[in-house]
Amino acid sequence: MTHTVTAPPVHQDPMPAPRQPLTAPQSELMAQVQARLSSRADLAALFTRCYPNTWQTTLHDLPGGRVFVQTGDIPAMWLRDSAAQMSPYLPLCASDPVVRAAVDGVIRQHAHLLGVDPYANAFNREPGHEYHFDRPAPGPWVWERKFELDSLCFPLWLAWRAWQVTGDVPLDLRPTVRTVLDVMHAEQDHDARSAYTFERPAEYCVLPSDTLPRGGRGAAHRPTGMVWSGFRPSDDACTYPYLVPANAFAVTALEGAAGLVRAVYGDEALAGRCEATAGQIRQGIETHGTAEHPTFGRVYAYETDGLGNHLFMDDANVPSLLSLPYLGYCAPTDPTYLNTRRLILSGENPHYHAGARAAGIGSPHTPGRRVWPIALCMQALTADPLTPDGRAEIRSLLDTLTATTAGTDLMHESFHPDDPTQFSRPWFAWANSLLAETILTHLDVLTERA
Repeated sequence: MTHTVTAPPVHQDPMPAPRQPLTAPQSELMAQVQARLSSRADLAALFTRCYPNTWQTTLHDLPGGRVFVQTGDIPAMWLRDSAAQMSPYLPLCASDPVVRAAVDGVIRQHAHLLGVDPYANAFNREPGHEYHFDRPAPGPWVWERKFELDSLCFPLWLAWRAWQVTGDVPLDLRPTVRTVLDVMHAEQDHDARSAYTFERPAEYCVLPSDTLPRGGRGAAHRPTGMVWSGFRPSDDACTYPYLVPANAFAVTALEGAAGLVRAVYGDEALAGRCEATAGQIRQGIETHGTAEHPTFGRVYAYETDGLGNHLFMDDANVPSLLSLPYLGYCAPTDPTYLNTRRLILSGENPHYHAGARAAGIGSPHTPGRRVWPIALCMQALTADPLTPDGRAEIRSLLDTLTATTAGTDLMHESFHPDDPTQFSRPWFAWANSLLAETILTHLDVLTERA
């Protein structure tokens, strides 16, 4: 069996044996799912491996009730990954005090890390200098300082979703919301307001997209109301610095934050600031982030620059164009979204790959013909379960995911669509959590008679 790994970090960790027991409610939930999937032993086995993976292998307690969430084989905590890794546990927060304490700990850690450096995408559990060669050099608590807009959004998204379940938050989130707003305001006019730059010396770049052009300032652009982003959620540099799906996520994250700070703190001024910024970003997306495609009609571009250039593609990493309904930006039946979905699930998307064993969206982060399980899960999560075609699509995607684990019953970063034994990252907890969330979301579809 060949395990291909692209763009490796300086070092990788092996997956440990389970080091934290499941709680009674978690075990009860797993038993319920297994019973519901009694006629689908393959799906039941997949859920049994994937659902507890984050819980049992990636969580580390820190002082002050904070929780560090390792992304998997890379010993760092991504703001994006860690929020997504906890997602399938959120429904238990209302009834399981142990799960709630862990989610609260991650929210506390997110707030802490955004205070350390709101421009960083990933952080160390202990002081270190993994990417010491980057310029400017990151601080000792920062694993990597690639500014990715979604890194500001995921902490707000996790806190808002947890609050929806519990009606409470573990700390005063207003300083965190203000930090996020301040950075977004600066990056709405990056060249005029922002001091952020990022350069990685050529000898340390695994891919050309590991660094930013123009002396670390990124590609040329002009203000649109959207928020500039140096890098995509793949950690690859943006071609055009207004990343449309990340800006769409910013809209929903800020709208959720507005509701939270208004309800919990009665802070109308801060809620209004969130809503005003969200409105500016939404207007920028609808004005500059859409275009008429000759085949598919009005679609969302993946990236744009405010200068009339648009990039038509999608990347497997979330936020993606495929994920817009999942993130709450639009309905899954929205005409522009449906046009976009048809484009990105076709050969018009240069990162859509079809093979003998699978077809789906990949990423330039894993060059060549590679399909990402995260994208297959997101395709299932955004398919319409109310229609026969949607239900069939969901079942087919789960069948594909079950059949392409190379015998591990775990998700990977990517795999070859003709030969799933060629895969990258054997321990990728975000993908495992998203698979579990997909099964939980569509359990009725998966157990109904076809």
